[in-house]
Amino acid sequence: MAQPSLPLQQVLPSTSPLAFGCMGLGGSWDDAPYTEDHVAHAHAAVEAALDIGVTLFDHADIYTRGKAESVFGELMRRQPSLRDRIVLQSKCGIRFADSEGPKRFDLSREYIVAATEASLRRLGTERLDILLLHRPDPLWEPEEIAQAFRQLREQGKVLHFGVSNMSASQMSWLSRSLDQPLVVNQFEIGLGHLEPIEAGTTFNDGQAATRPGSLAWNGTLEHCQQHGIQVQAWAALARGRFSGDTAKDPADEPARQLVHQLAQRHGVSTEGVLLAWLMRHPARIQPVIGSSQPARIRACGDALKLSLTRGEWYALYEAARGKALP
Repeated sequence: MAQPSLPLQQVLPSTSPLAFGCMGLGGSWDDAPYTEDHVAHAHAAVEAALDIGVTLFDHADIYTRGKAESVFGELMRRQPSLRDRIVLQSKCGIRFADSEGPKRFDLSREYIVAATEASLRRLGTERLDILLLHRPDPLWEPEEIAQAFRQLREQGKVLHFGVSNMSASQMSWLSRSLDQPLVVNQFEIGLGHLEPIEAGTTFNDGQAATRPGSLAWNGTLEHCQQHGIQVQAWAALARGRFSGDTAKDPADEPARQLVHQLAQRHGVSTEGVLLAWLMRHPARIQPVIGSSQPARIRACGDALKLSLTRGEWYALYEAARGKALP
């Protein structure tokens, strides 16, 4: 079994507190090719991310069916120095429906290696700094995954490995077969998705049956902290639920109002408040910015200027959960 990892900032010192998620690059999620307009859009988004100090760029082989990686690769071809300034991360393991079957997860050795090599071709680079397994596969064999990791590392194609959307028990099970520690677990967490935090906070309040989704997350944040695994938060901005001028769901209105009040109090953006809430957690959560709008990306940089008090953190927590803590 692999030993615990060092913090990601020690493993890859150039890693930034914020990450940029590249899912919105490359155009549509069909087979239409990307255009020069998509390249220009990607360039503007990437420059905005670089402007606020982002160095980690997060991809997946499925994003816009590979076009997100291809467009990003085009940016690196036009600006060769970009590759050495960033930490490049991608994910594999989700397959779309095809002649062999429906949408499915595939963490076989053959697929991990083939998908990684395809990502490298689209990105136009010889290596990924980090490769994540995108979703748990019910048919996975940890030793087979370990073989894929070993092959990719020995060939110099991937430096470090991690997972996405995995619980503490799944990470423990996989790690038993690995000879290199997992460095990242990326999953949904934030004011719009409280389950990973609720799993610990309300563990013994007698109402667990009303929150079955949170039970799967028992111990996940603690496991990541214990083993030096970087928590990355996707949907960290909660898809705009709390940062806009109105709440689509009336249940979100108290939290939305509080986010705006705190933004005004501290002189920062609402996006900054949302991300600062995550970053206040002792797991040192790394938010992944999902927007590709340059103005909103730059607004996220305000998270680095804000340190919420314990009282402010809990006020947001209570407002988002919709009721007082037990």
